Amino acid sequence: MSRPDKFDFSGYATKANVKCADGRIILPGAFKENHGTKVPLVWQHLHNEPDNILGHAYLEDVGDGTYTWCVFNDTEPGKKAKLLVKHGDITSLSIYANSLVEKAKVVSHGIIREVSLVLSGANPGATIDFLSMSHGDDTFTDLEDEAFIFSGEDFKLPEDIITHEDVKEEVKEEVKEEVKEEVKEESKSEIKEEKKDVKEEVKTEVIEHALSEDPTVEEVFNTLNEQQKTAVYAIIGQLMEDENLTQSSEQGDDETMKHNIFESDNYSGTVALTHDQFSAIVADARKIGSFKESLIQHAVEYGIENIDYLFPDAQTVTPSPTLYGRDMGWVAGVINGTRHSPFSRIKSNTADISADDARALGYVKGSLKKEEIVSLLTRTTTPTTVYKKQKLDRDDIIDIVDLDVVAWLKAEMRVMLDEELARAVLVGDGRDVESADKISETNIRPIYKDADLYVHRVLIPVDAEVGEMEDAIIRSRSSYKGSGAPVMYTTSDFLTDLLLQKDTTGRRLYNTESELAATLRVSAIVEVPVMENVSRDVTSPAPATYDLKCIIVNLKDYTMGADKGGAVSMFDDFDIDYNQQKYLLETRCSGALTLPKSAVVVEMVAEGS
Repeated sequence: MSRPDKFDFSGYATKANVKCADGRIILPGAFKENHGTKVPLVWQHLHNEPDNILGHAYLEDVGDGTYTWCVFNDTEPGKKAKLLVKHGDITSLSIYANSLVEKAKVVSHGIIREVSLVLSGANPGATIDFLSMSHGDDTFTDLEDEAFIFSGEDFKLPEDIITHEDVKEEVKEEVKEEVKEEVKEESKSEIKEEKKDVKEEVKTEVIEHALSEDPTVEEVFNTLNEQQKTAVYAIIGQLMEDENLTQSSEQGDDETMKHNIFESDNYSGTVALTHDQFSAIVADARKIGSFKESLIQHAVEYGIENIDYLFPDAQTVTPSPTLYGRDMGWVAGVINGTRHSPFSRIKSNTADISADDARALGYVKGSLKKEEIVSLLTRTTTPTTVYKKQKLDRDDIIDIVDLDVVAWLKAEMRVMLDEELARAVLVGDGRDVESADKISETNIRPIYKDADLYVHRVLIPVDAEVGEMEDAIIRSRSSYKGSGAPVMYTTSDFLTDLLLQKDTTGRRLYNTESELAATLRVSAIVEVPVMENVSRDVTSPAPATYDLKCIIVNLKDYTMGADKGGAVSMFDDFDIDYNQQKYLLETRCSGALTLPKSAVVVEMVAEGS
């Protein structure tokens, strides 16, 4: 439904990232499902009486909130409300929404059921900001064409009115300028790195040329940096001093003196080196390819130990160790996409009306009427504990000064805990059923292994072509009974096979993942590394192995339950006997699909089965 051509007023039904009077904060896109819909316009949320319905409101998700265009009806309450709005007596809007997804007073999803004119709005940004009432109205013949009201400001003349589209265009221009500046900064950074690389290449070429073309002493010396030159000065000074002492001893002086260059306080900065000594260093440098390595090798020969102390130590390039592991970009989407229940024990009741016994029946006069038979099914899922434990020696905590090792360790623990929960939701933790560390699949039920009542399974023959696999996925949507548009979770290999399909002329069928998602009738495609090489063995109808290809599900139909809001708790304790600090991160929760046939699992018969 598009924006109406004629409307009486417009404004924000609710504004994102603004704290309401009840403490709630609406996230951007929370009511995006209402985009393009029409809902009743009522007075003070009194939607239990027909007389309180003043008209209707068209809704649009505009990123920073939900914008509405409102039209009054011709009832007496509608006419009165129209007059109050025209006079500026009423300037606030409010909404009534249900199906809320809320955590810590932050609303991330909901469905707007009605928009209300209110005396005082709960959301400070929900005000009427544009009036449009025509001259031809039978009741309000003396109205102005339009007026502008925003947050209680005075009315403005028509030529001063700033429309909602003007604001959007202004924001677009600001974003464009910000993007341009970011691109400039990135370009500068790339140019700087390129200059650095070119500089290193030129430096290497100069050194190699100097070593291969029999360079002079001055040319070789100039290839050193300042720290290396300082080290050479110190060595040369010590050598000259030892040479002078030797000459003095040969001339009859009995005093013999040995010096340690690291304990000398008399270095003046001006030194010299004999031609033979320096020529030997340069000659070996040509062979080795490094003046530094040649200098270190000759240092012991010239009486200097541990000369490598004079050269700079290696420096870390990142403030903390880089975590090397699987791509976890999918984890947050799985955890945040599920429905969260404040109760750890989840119970779902299902009435099966798919059987013929549940159908309506025809009646023949004088015959017995039969009762309908409905099968009731119930399932209860209880919670289990999932944890991550680590320890550090206190000496290490004190000695590591380059980073906050405790904060880094806690962050690593949370990342791994979230990944394990997300994995358990989709395919299970993969551990053997007899393992003491296994997450119980009766407490957090993996979608991949759930009962046929909740999952529709599609089996692809082992010799099927990629196009046949795609056709099977599309046809399976008729068996999907879940909420809204689902997401396809799959492996990188299977996604690549689908994207590489070509037509008879050799052109690719899909240029982007979005095009493929539209064809498969899913809202998005997400790669999940932990789904690689996942399979299961079956005994019926014949023993075989089935390889998992993808899971299609809207995670709103998967409920994760946890008491006390499902908070993840961190505990730490000090072991005085072993001088160790120990950390424990854990949560206690349950999880299961709660709607029948709310997921589609696509498998392929493994080769050799």
